Amino acid sequence: MSDEQVKTKGVRQVLSGVDEVRAAVVEITRHANRSLSIMTHDLEPAIYDHDDFLETLKRFILARTFARVRVLIMDPGRVIKTGSRFVTIGRRLNSYIEFRNAKPEYRNHPEAYCIADEHALVYRARATSWDGVSDTYEPAICRHYLTTFDEIWHACEVEPELRAMQL
Repeated sequence: MSDEQVKTKGVRQVLSGVDEVRAAVVEITRHANRSLSIMTHDLEPAIYDHDDFLETLKRFILARTFARVRVLIMDPGRVIKTGSRFVTIGRRLNSYIEFRNAKPEYRNHPEAYCIADEHALVYRARATSWDGVSDTYEPAICRHYLTTFDEIWHACEVEPELRAMQL
């Protein structure tokens, strides 16, 4: 499939393990041109603290002065207690990466996802499972999940613990 066909059709994959999910998140991050929106329960270290993701994330941010990464954390307890290399990078690149904790009334969302721009995504219906799907071009579905993401994002403030970690 040519690059143009991938952009208009996308490549869809069914995911069934942590390695597949991590590879899909890295691929989606490579497809990002402007933004990355991540909804995660606890910044899953097997994905977001892995060298493959962190290197791809740094390349994305450093290659674009207008890059924006928004991370919505549904249950920040583990992140605050154990730390995260992703948060450490966010601290250094805080004009590009912003973390927010979901307010308790929004924490019942079971899913986890990563969306690049408004067209590529990795989606897991249950954050407690590695089963999911990825697609490099699915704008209608991305817009649907970005609407939910934006609603929660705008209702939440940067938490003091993460703000301190970002400084």
